[in-house]
Amino acid sequence: MSVLFPEYHAGWETEHHRELRTLAAEFFRKEVTPNQERWAARNQVDRELWNKAGEVGLLGVDLPAEFGGAGGDFGLCAVIAEELALAHDCAFGWLVHSPIAAHYIDSYADAERRRRWMPGVINGDLVLAVAMTEPEAGSDLQALRTTAVRDGDHYVINGSKTFISNATHCDLVVIAAKTDPGQGAAGLSLIVAETRNLPGFERGRVLEKIGQHGQDTRDLFFSDMRVPVSSLLGAREGRGFYQLMEQLPRERLIIASVCAGMAEAAALEAIRYAKHREAFDRPLIRFQHIRFELAELKAEVLGIKALVDHCIQRYIDGECDQATASIAKLQAADRAVAVVDRAVQIFGGYGYMVEYPIARMYAAARVNKIYGGTSEIMKEIISRSL
Repeated sequence: MSVLFPEYHAGWETEHHRELRTLAAEFFRKEVTPNQERWAARNQVDRELWNKAGEVGLLGVDLPAEFGGAGGDFGLCAVIAEELALAHDCAFGWLVHSPIAAHYIDSYADAERRRRWMPGVINGDLVLAVAMTEPEAGSDLQALRTTAVRDGDHYVINGSKTFISNATHCDLVVIAAKTDPGQGAAGLSLIVAETRNLPGFERGRVLEKIGQHGQDTRDLFFSDMRVPVSSLLGAREGRGFYQLMEQLPRERLIIASVCAGMAEAAALEAIRYAKHREAFDRPLIRFQHIRFELAELKAEVLGIKALVDHCIQRYIDGECDQATASIAKLQAADRAVAVVDRAVQIFGGYGYMVEYPIARMYAAARVNKIYGGTSEIMKEIISRSL
């Protein structure tokens, strides 16, 4: 149940979703919220957090029961995403691990690799990362330069990736590489590398970001790195671009869910602050201008939630196309940034102090308009449906 909108219920949300929401909120309140500043100072979460999340079932809510998952729908992931944001998290790489990377493996790995990897993915023994972006290639996947050349039963991978979340802890990395550089998008493949003691695999420095300081974002380097051919995702080479296109709607929807949660969290923080902070011998909320600002924030948040929930329902029903998911991400990311910005203003100077969650939200929110496809790319995709 939403704190800001106790009467609001998404059409897709069942009692099972609500039970998960309660579990996730309690887990994050205990294990995530109190550690944000410590993780930010270390540029990474505790490795044990992954196993703790796995133990309570937060890493496999929509993954197969045969491997230890709950076998639920996408709505369960959306619930966790929202609760992470409401817990003021700016560090835990759950977003990349569970709703994104895990589904590349579950959807495209062969039966043997799924049996080998999925239990660890779900219980937290194996942390996932996705290596797509390169120093000179972001949204334009055809411009990727990382190559995977077949040599007997192995691919020899050379190249580098940047902006990789979970790069410190990752045990499995889904790598986008050119198996046939002369074929453009048709030559792109996805290959999973097991990083433990893997020759030719190197983690670069932790990247200094504006926000999300507790997230272990690094460069990755591959130098004659040998990966078994059986780690190719899909029955044959050259399917990477199509696999990416199939999975991108869920990636963009889960980012939109985070944005909905972040916008609500920011509005709640602003309301709480306005009720107890005094100026001229009365609480801020007694000033009409502040009340009207908070009223607009609440209205904005409901608009974001309604749009995102509509698109989640479409996805659950199997009807969410690229344009619909892009609309959700475009609007949720843009409006969440605006909501957080306006909430900061309510705090005055304290809104600029990183000890306050609203300041960390402000720094973290901006990237939602960039990763998972920039807002400009979202507009291009939407325009194709006109």
